[in-house]
Amino acid sequence: MASSSCLRASFLDVPNSSTALSNLSRVTTAPSSIPNPFLSSCKSPKLRISSPRSRRRQSALPTIAVGFTSFFSKKLPADSRPIDSLCFPKAEGNARKRLSAKVQELCVYEINERDRGSPAYLRLSQKQVNSLGDLVPFSNKAGSSFSLYSGNLEKRLGITSGICVLIQHVPERDGDRYEAIYSFYFGDYGHISVQGAYLTYEESHLAVTGGSGVFVGASGQVKLQQIVFPFKIFYTFYLRGIPDLPRELLGTPVPPSPGVEPTPAAKAGEPVAALKNYTN
Repeated sequence: MASSSCLRASFLDVPNSSTALSNLSRVTTAPSSIPNPFLSSCKSPKLRISSPRSRRRQSALPTIAVGFTSFFSKKLPADSRPIDSLCFPKAEGNARKRLSAKVQELCVYEINERDRGSPAYLRLSQKQVNSLGDLVPFSNKAGSSFSLYSGNLEKRLGITSGICVLIQHVPERDGDRYEAIYSFYFGDYGHISVQGAYLTYEESHLAVTGGSGVFVGASGQVKLQQIVFPFKIFYTFYLRGIPDLPRELLGTPVPPSPGVEPTPAAKAGEPVAALKNYTN
């Protein structure tokens, strides 16, 4: 009986496999403050219970961080330039700066041929003297003949056309001040539009407001010199924002004086002395 009791006690002291597994599961779920001699010498991995949702969240965050880091650390490809550089390439921007900084001079003569009763003077003020509101329209198509010639008087360029509104009569200067809006036509090359104060008794400076053809984007100013009012006027354009002017429009200008006249070929509008499709 005693031997059977000892045998039963020794049998209880030796855990079988099922008991060991039961104890192992109990130990892993028990608080860490209870010592476990069976597992004291074992380096078991720490078990972490996490839901699939938390695993996805934890794995996504490092991926995003790495993605941002790798994105900003990499150099952009050659064609991945900022939007402003794509819209306005550096070369084009430099070209625009050069055009805006470059000033080109263009000299032309405006000569009234005195053959069409021009210019027309409309006295809207109904006064005997020039007064505010009087109009002076001029255009070849309306019956006047203001022909435009190159500065060297060797080439017929076209016409001027527009309107002047009298702003002030200046009797002490024997002249008038007009607000002028008109254009210079250069055949197939296009036209230049100007606006500003036109003084009949001294030099005037008008603003270049734009143009067409080779004068697209033109800005600057034009100096108006009265030679014989209103029959001979000398203009000097100071143009910005356009490519180099055609050689056909250039040439050494003849100094302004009352006796200047265009060459007979230019005055006759011969093909060798006139712009192609010039307005007559």
